[in-house]
Amino acid sequence: MQVTEVDTAEQESKYALSNSDADENAQKLYDYLNEVYGSYIITCQQESTWMGSPDYEMDYIFEVTDKYPAMRGLDFMNDDFDGVVERAKEWHEKGGIVTICWHTGVNGLGYQEALDDNPDFEKILTEGTDEYNAMIANWDKAAEALAELRDAGIPVLWRPFHEFDGQWFWWGKGGAENFIKLWQMMYDRYTNQFGLTNLIWVLGYSGEVKDGWYPGNEYCDIIGSDTYDNSTNVSAWRKLEALNTGKLMAFHECGNVPDIERFEADGAMWSWFMIWHTTHITGNSKEKLSGVYNHEKAITLDELPDIYS
Repeated sequence: MQVTEVDTAEQESKYALSNSDADENAQKLYDYLNEVYGSYIITCQQESTWMGSPDYEMDYIFEVTDKYPAMRGLDFMNDDFDGVVERAKEWHEKGGIVTICWHTGVNGLGYQEALDDNPDFEKILTEGTDEYNAMIANWDKAAEALAELRDAGIPVLWRPFHEFDGQWFWWGKGGAENFIKLWQMMYDRYTNQFGLTNLIWVLGYSGEVKDGWYPGNEYCDIIGSDTYDNSTNVSAWRKLEALNTGKLMAFHECGNVPDIERFEADGAMWSWFMIWHTTHITGNSKEKLSGVYNHEKAITLDELPDIYS
């Protein structure tokens, strides 16, 4: 595989990030993603932290495929800021790519709160209200963790408020207009107040990809969709493509991953696929999983170049 021959350092001016002050390593990672986009699919795996080892999924993949994923998915869920920072640093040190999502309630905690909370959007979007202040205090905890990764030179594919147009998580319950305000508010705060120059913003639709939810080209860098229907998610690919953003696209969550040949046949060569944790990864056929990870057009950890040198 010739993927490792990409010279990202020479491409810095070619692909513009939404943040014109993005740091060098974020730009180099974005350049690399763009250089391989359409020709290769990057392998990615979401971790769990409750299966005896936070490397449960990574170890399983290596056992089955003799490979590790190129990208590791982490989650600030349940205020695991310190743990995520530590594991992100370790993965980066191995030469891997880091993506982080966040299951959180309006004011914190985890998955259940993300589903159950039903805020008054007028209040949480109005500066100075108690509801706004509480939400922002929660956001700032994540910002401090992301700043620690920035200071360590680690770029992050940051995927907040995922599956927003599905409207099952609180951040989508206020409808498209309120979601866009929420997204832009976080983007502005993290970019301008916290100076998080290491973030590459990933806008993660559900499989539906509803119209009217796009916050604008200046507020994201990558667009994507997820589905658990065992397909290549080509229907979402076509809807995302129709937005004409010019941005690369990611299959940011799936259950069973299709063969690479199916992605090619459907014309849906996503930037990466990320299999979800625990039973989702073990539910894949071992033979097919090994076939995907050992395919010449799938990029694994050992096949990544030294992106930042």
